[in-house]
Amino acid sequence: MVTGGPLVHGIDVARVEAAIRAAEGRTSGQIRVAVSRFYFWGDVRIAAEGAFARLHMERTRKRNGVLIFVAPRRRRFAIVGDVGIHSLAGDGAWTAIAELLGREFRAGDLTGGLAHGIAAVGDCLARHFPPDLDRHANELPDAVVVEGGGPIR
Repeated sequence: MVTGGPLVHGIDVARVEAAIRAAEGRTSGQIRVAVSRFYFWGDVRIAAEGAFARLHMERTRKRNGVLIFVAPRRRRFAIVGDVGIHSLAGDGAWTAIAELLGREFRAGDLTGGLAHGIAAVGDCLARHFPPDLDRHANELPDAVVVEGGGPIR
């Protein structure tokens, strides 16, 4: 297990990024995590859709990117899948993953919730988009992005 990385609002960034790399190793799909830097009262889903666009999540070859957007101070999140994965997985996949994340967030384990949620997203992507052995491209960065502040590094 990777630990000891920078913390953003109690989230262990190194552990989350390791979970992204592990999940993406099983699929040609792409996963990103964006964390809201500021406390806000807005709609988390709308903020997630805005982050999806700003991060150019639609730029994957198979339109199989998934964003997990987190507002840690509110313990709220949204999962947004691009059209390629959403057309195959549907709302049911995101609902099941959201229930998993929600349980752990309510228990106060934001990092664990993200790690398990990322693994579940990876499982979903792997079912529909197995690894592309001819192409080992990481189409989107694995770094956690802090909305309003850019990548952590």
